[in-house]
Amino acid sequence: MNARAPVPLVVVGGYLGAGKTTLLNRLLANAHGCRIAVLVNDFGAVNIDAALVRARSDDVIELENGCICCSIGGRLAEALVAIAARTQRPELLVIEASGVSDPQRIAQVGLLDPAFRLNAVLVAVDAAGVHDSLHDPLVGDMVRRQVMGASVVALTKADLAGAEGVARAAATAADLAPHATVLTARSGELPLSVFLDASAPPAPVSAARLDGSGWQRGGVDGGHAGIRSVAYQTHRSFDKARLRQALATMPVRLLRAKGLVRLDADPRVHEVHVVGGRMRLRPAEGAGLQNSALVFIGAFDAEAEARLRACMDAALA
Repeated sequence: MNARAPVPLVVVGGYLGAGKTTLLNRLLANAHGCRIAVLVNDFGAVNIDAALVRARSDDVIELENGCICCSIGGRLAEALVAIAARTQRPELLVIEASGVSDPQRIAQVGLLDPAFRLNAVLVAVDAAGVHDSLHDPLVGDMVRRQVMGASVVALTKADLAGAEGVARAAATAADLAPHATVLTARSGELPLSVFLDASAPPAPVSAARLDGSGWQRGGVDGGHAGIRSVAYQTHRSFDKARLRQALATMPVRLLRAKGLVRLDADPRVHEVHVVGGRMRLRPAEGAGLQNSALVFIGAFDAEAEARLRACMDAALA
C-alpha cells in the first residue's frame, strides 16, 4: 500500500486577545477551496473561539476547559489520530491554541505522528500591547516563551500601534525569536504561503539545466511582498554532518525548507524538513532521484539569498 502524504500542520498561538481567531477566520475566508480542518482549544468550559471559527468552517474540532498542552494533552493526541485515520484527510490542519498555551509544546505533540508535517508555529503578537504584556509580572514569562517558540511572528493591531509601535514590536520579536520570520498582519491578512506551500518542490533537473550556482529563483507570494521560494538543485552529494550544521544555523529567517537530498556516505535518498530552527533529516522510502533538490521559503532579498547559497555550497561533499 502506498503511504499517504502527511497533512501540513500549523499551530497558531499567542496571548489572550492577540488576534489569533481573526487570523484564522481570514485564512478560512481566503481558502480558495482548500480543505482546512481546525482544532480549537479555549481556556474555559465554553469554547467561544470554536463558535467564532465555525461560522467560517464546517470542520472544527473542539478541545475545551484547559490548556491544550497540559491538562488535555491526551485528548489532543486522540484528535490527531482521528484526523489521520480519515478516508479523506484535510489538506491543512490548523490548531488554534488557547492564549495561555505553549504553541511549541503543541507542535512537538503533532510531530510525534508521522501523518502530520509541521509547516509553521505561528504566534500572534499584539503590536500595541506586547511590551506591557512582557513586563507584566504575572504573564510576562509566558508571553516571552510563546514568542521564542515561533517560526512566524504575526504582528496584529498595527492600526492601534502606529508605524513606530509596529517597528518597535518587530524589533522585540526579532530579538526574542532570531530564527522567525516577522510579518505584519493588517486586518488579519497573511500570505497563504505562511500556512501552505504554494507549489511542490521542483523535480530534480540535469546539471546541464542548472546555472553555475545551482540556484533558481522562485515566485513571490502575491499577498505579501518579499515572501518567495528559492530552489537549490545540484548533482553533487552533501556531507551529512555539514548539511545538518548548515540547516541548523541558516543565516536567514526562513518560513520553512524542505527537499530530497543525496548524501556522500549513504546510498539512500533523504528527506529534509526545517521549520523555525527545528530540523528533520531521515531516509525517504521509495524516492529515487539523481540530483539533490531543496526549496527554501521566506522573506529573501538578494543579500540573504547569497548568504543562504554560500551556506548550502559549504555543505557539499
